[in-house]
Formats: sequence, C-alpha cells, structure tokens
Amino acid sequence: MNAWQRTAGGPRIVEERYDIVVCGGGLAGFCAAVAAARHGAQVCLVQDRPVFGGNSSSEIRVPPQGAASFHAYARETGIISELLIEERAINHESPVFDNGYINSVWDMVMYNMAVSTPGLTIRLNSAVIDVVMRDERTVEAVVARVGNAETELRLSAETFIDCTGDGVVAALAGCEWRYGTESRDEFGEPHAPEQASEAVMGSSIHIKAKDVGRPVPFTAPDWAVRYADPDFFWKRGRGVNPYSGFWWLELSVPWHTIHDNETLRHELTRHALGIWDYIKNRDPVVREEARNYALDWIGQVPGKRESRRIVGEYWMTEHDPLLRTVFPDEAAYGGWFIDLHEPGGLLAEVSEKSAVEAPERQSYMAKSYVGPFGIPLRILIAKGMNNLMMAGRNVSVTHAALGTVRVMGTTALMGQAAGTAAAIALREGIRVREVPDRSIGKVQQTLLRDGCFLLNARNEDERDLARRATASASSEAALASSEPAPGQGDALTARRGQWIAVGADRLDMLAVNLSNESGEPQQVEARFYAVDHLWDYRVSPGEPLASASLTVPAGQEQWIEWPLQLDVQQYRGRYVRLDLLANPHVQWHAASSLEPGHVSAYEIGEGKMRKLGNGVMMSLQVEPPQRCYEAANALSGVTRPYRYTNLWRSDPSQALPQWLELTWLEPVGIGSVELTLPGHLLRGYMQYPALYRDPQCPKKLTIEANADGGWEKVAELNDNYQRRLVIPFAQPIAAERLRVVVHETNGDPSAAIYEIRCYPPDTDIPNERQEGD
Repeated sequence: MNAWQRTAGGPRIVEERYDIVVCGGGLAGFCAAVAAARHGAQVCLVQDRPVFGGNSSSEIRVPPQGAASFHAYARETGIISELLIEERAINHESPVFDNGYINSVWDMVMYNMAVSTPGLTIRLNSAVIDVVMRDERTVEAVVARVGNAETELRLSAETFIDCTGDGVVAALAGCEWRYGTESRDEFGEPHAPEQASEAVMGSSIHIKAKDVGRPVPFTAPDWAVRYADPDFFWKRGRGVNPYSGFWWLELSVPWHTIHDNETLRHELTRHALGIWDYIKNRDPVVREEARNYALDWIGQVPGKRESRRIVGEYWMTEHDPLLRTVFPDEAAYGGWFIDLHEPGGLLAEVSEKSAVEAPERQSYMAKSYVGPFGIPLRILIAKGMNNLMMAGRNVSVTHAALGTVRVMGTTALMGQAAGTAAAIALREGIRVREVPDRSIGKVQQTLLRDGCFLLNARNEDERDLARRATASASSEAALASSEPAPGQGDALTARRGQWIAVGADRLDMLAVNLSNESGEPQQVEARFYAVDHLWDYRVSPGEPLASASLTVPAGQEQWIEWPLQLDVQQYRGRYVRLDLLANPHVQWHAASSLEPGHVSAYEIGEGKMRKLGNGVMMSLQVEPPQRCYEAANALSGVTRPYRYTNLWRSDPSQALPQWLELTWLEPVGIGSVELTLPGHLLRGYMQYPALYRDPQCPKKLTIEANADGGWEKVAELNDNYQRRLVIPFAQPIAAERLRVVVHETNGDPSAAIYEIRCYPPDTDIPNERQEGD
C-alpha cells in the first residue's frame, strides 16, 4: 500500500507498507530480502548506495570470501552461491588478484536478481534516518531519506531486519549494542586483550592498477603520506605488488568508524596514494615490475570491518567457534579463522599477527584456526524485541568472535537465514523472537531445501517423495588410484593427512607415491585413523586403526606399499585418514587430479591440522577399490562431502549419457524435481577464473518417467551451469520409476548428482529461478 503527501517547504513524504523491510543491501541484507520474498512475503529492500553488494560492490571491491578459504568443500551455498556462479559464468574479469578487481558485472548480477524476484521492492540511494516505535519492544516503521530526490520514505512492516552494518535501525530503536573490544576477564576469550577499549578493526579503501604496456610515471600530490621504509611493508605483514588492492590498507583508531567515516575516507586516500607512490618510485622489490602499471581506480567509499554489534537473544563468544558449539537453533555456519586486524591498521606496528608468522611457524594461526562451526538463529534476533532481526557484521557477537563471522560468505548465509525465519514467522503468525523455540525445524528444513548447508541437520522433509524411493544408476565410480602430478613433490616438513572415503568392507593395501633425494633409505611413520568428517583436523582423533614404519629407498616417484589387511566394514559410509609423519628428506607427491571428496591437510600446531593448498589430493592407491560414489548417496540428505562423499558419480570410463534412477513400490504423483549438482564447493570464489563453468556440473540433462514399462521424457534442460535446479513439470505425472539422464557435462567425463528431491503437484515451490520446458 502506497501513499504520499508533500509538506510545505519540505520533502515529499511517501508511506508504504510491507510484510518485511530489510535495511541494508550488502550481501547479508540482499540475501535476507530475496529469501523472504521467495517464500511469499512482500518485502522492501532499502539500500543507501546506488548498487547492491556492500563491501563486495564495484564501489568498494572486496571479493566475497568465506569458509572455503580455509576448509575444502566448505563453500557457502544458497542464494550467495547462485549469485557467484552466475557472475563467474558471465564475467570477463577474474578476481584472482584480490581486492580491487570486482567490476560492475557483479553489480548487475545482483540487480538482475533483485528486479526479477516477485514480491521484492527495492529502494536504492535511501538512507535510514529514523525509527517509529509501536511500543518499546516493537518497531512500527523506518524513515529513510532518498538521496537527490527530496523524498522521505515511511516504511511500515510486521518485521524489520537490520543489515546496515552499523546497526542503525537497532540503535535508533533503543536496542542494547556494543562498540569496541571486550576484556579477557569478561568472557575468558583467548584473543581478547587484557583491557577493554573502543578499539575496532579498521576501514579500508582499495586501488586497482593496470598494465598499459609502456612506462608510466607517477607523482603523488603533496598531501599524500610519504612512505620510504621497505621494512614497514615487507617485515610487518604488508607485502606489496603493482596490480592489487591491499587488505591491510586500513585505518581505525584514533578515529571512530561511524562518526569519522568522512575523515577516514580522506586519510585512507592520503595513504593509498602514498603507498602507490612508494611502489612506483621507491620499493626495491617491485618498483621495476611496476614500471608499466598505471593507477586505474581508487575507491572512495570506505569498506568497514567493524562498528556496532547489537546484543541479541544469544551472545556468541570466541569459545563457540573454537569449541564448535552445537546449537539447537543452528541456521548458518562459518569457517574463516579468527581474523583480528590490529587496531589502527596502517598506524599499528603490524597489520595482523598471522601475517607476520613464518610459514613453518604458525602458532598464532593454530590458535585462530576454527570451523566449520554452527551459527545460532538467536544471534540474529535483537534482545527483547518482538520484530527486529539483524544480519551481517552487526550481529550479536563479541569483538573476538566477529573476527570469524564478519566475512561476506558467512554474512550472506546469516542473511538468508534471517529472511527465511522472518517469512516463516509471518506465515505462522508468530513473532520472530519465538521462531528458535517454535519453528526452528521448519527454518532448517527450508534452508536445506533452498540449497544451504547446515552442519547438524539433513533433509528430513516429509513431503520429499524421493526419501521413500530406492536409488540405482547406470554405473558408479570407485576410488582406486590417484596418479602423481608431474614435477616436484612437497617435502614432509610436517605431518600430512589424506582423507579416504570407505566404500568396501576391506582395505587390504594402501600405496603412496614418494620421492627420496637423500641418497640413502629413509623411514616414514604412517598412521591410519577413523575420523568424524572431512574437517576433523585433530592430529590424534583417537587410537590409530593401524601404524607402520614405511621404508622409502633413494629414488624418484616410487609407489610405497602398506599391506593393511584391515576389515573396515564398520567404517563403510565414513571417512578414514592416512597420515604420514614428518620427514623432510621425503616428498609425497600430490595427485594430478582430485577425486571428489578426497582432500588433505598438514599439521600446524596446537594439535591441529590445516587444509593443504587450495584443496589438494595426495597420490594414492587403494585395494580393493572403494565404491564411495554409489547411487544411494543422492538420498543421503546432505549435499556436499562432509561425513562421507554424499555424491553419486558415474564410472568415468563409461561414456555419457549416464543416469540416476529412483524406484517406488507403487506409482507416486510428482509435480517437480529438485536437483543439487556438483561444482563450486571445493575452493573459494577467488580461485575460479573468468567465464568459468564448473566441469563437473551437468550441462544437458533430461528427466524421464516410467509408469507402464515405457520411458517418457517429462523435462529437459540445456546449457546449465548452476548447481541447484528446481524443475516443475508442465503436467503432473504418476510414475513408479524416474530417471535423471545426464547427456553432457561442462567438461568432466562423469555424470554426478549430490541430491535429488521429488515433490507432489500440490507442494509450494519458492519463487526462484526455475528450469525445464
């Protein structure tokens, strides 16, 4: 409902009413608004900038990162995945050089989704300036000023979600909030300082340079900061290059990241120009490389890391990610390390402690390495409020805990959780603060159906007909051998572990490909463990199932066998881990390719291991082959490698097409099929090149039904690269057998599917991108 009036000499007043109003159009707010609208709510998304994306937008240009930067197969899925897969498929530029390399293609991907989502109204260039309260616990409306339009919006709703970053709505509503750093005494957090203070992580602007093919001089203006000391950069965690923006180009104290934002913008500009001047004219390492580079872009909107944190129904501390607390109201997950930049940024002695550690000594990182860990819905609900939620960096966490949940992949998941919970509360006629106790199961099952992943929940949707079926396939791949990549192997300077999915009753022999250049035989201690899941990084997860000392003769790329002769029937459908202990004279060669769900890690201290590289499999042979990609995996209720591979994968030696089939005891009525396909899980967004379509993802598939002995095509999909598909049938069908036939992938020889769901004709389908014809 819209109405407007004009006051004498004042702005035009526009009054509008919605079910849900989301304030802030960064990734958290954007995902919240889209999620709520897809589930039937009338939603208004209010954003104070002309583009969506917040710190990831082309105005600030920070690539969205998250758990996959530190954990293989931990990439965030759901709405954020849909966006990033689309952006990679159509963007001609790659973000491989980190900050500064986001362009307007990303802005338009988000804008296209916003304007294409039914039930979603967008109000750009509109800053929230006031809140109208119905009572002390209930927000009635927010007031926003539209820039350059002499217009004031009064937006009423049943529920409000504060994704402003600065917690503007919550602060105006009188909610309790914090700014600064808690003392160690308050919560006993290992990363907290002895004394509380108003110190926060800094705001940044970024730069981008371009190689123009000829020498380009640069002279900084007189008001730029002058840098001359190489040690300030190279020995204090501020490495430079001629082509990238720098995460460490930040400032906070003595300035306030909210009230002094304009001062910080100017000061950051002074420093940015001074740093580029140093790179071009004085740095002894990269000055020559920078000769042909010209400064092409410099940001003028500071990207904030930290300001207000709103106190919620649960106050999350650093202990929760460190201990991987299991929450009954889990609604998202995180996995970035506890990344606390030094207060003051460029004015501090170092950028951050982890950045000045030598690779072989990672004591700070070992103490900071966390996750993946669950995030409770209660940190997204303002304490004591009936209808106010929040998502993003302003959620209910301590300063130390903010170090891990603040990255945009994680905030996007929190946003989708908040929007989903708000829509479900609306549908069920309850307050959002009641959702954790009354409707969390529905929130979790809805998030899973919408493509999200939760550590402690799996598909239990009673409406999903596939859960009543049995699965079979045209063929199934098995793990047998991963050949070594050509070139030098990695020395075993620290313990290294390789995860193996058990798909047989026995494991009789393991072999690893090792090199020994010492000129004499070497001994390598080997251990074999049962582990809980793919991210079980405990150096000692229990008593080893087997131990051995392997003799490695002098020589290159030798297969060293370990005759295990183990009965592993009780571990079938789980992971085990092969560890080789440190011996720097021996090299274990990485595999030339990665078998899905099989990655490795190395020891970093504090009894922990860390993901190796960008997701690497070590060379390995197993006998007998492990049948860990069976058809039944597509009905496991989990849509990525976690406690097992959870993937059906066809035998790569058999040509496409290949199919996955469901069979019921009697015909069932089916109105739609929903698929989760492989791709865009293993690594973080920055590791994928321009115009990328994941080779594993099926490109062309058909769905066929069999009710009377004959197969009939009921849907077809071409030129696909998205990992999640919702395929409604033109006409409902009754069938006792159904097949998904993969005719072509985007390059992989195997067909693969993580999950198949089937729903009756009368089941609601969220208002999202649907496929099929």
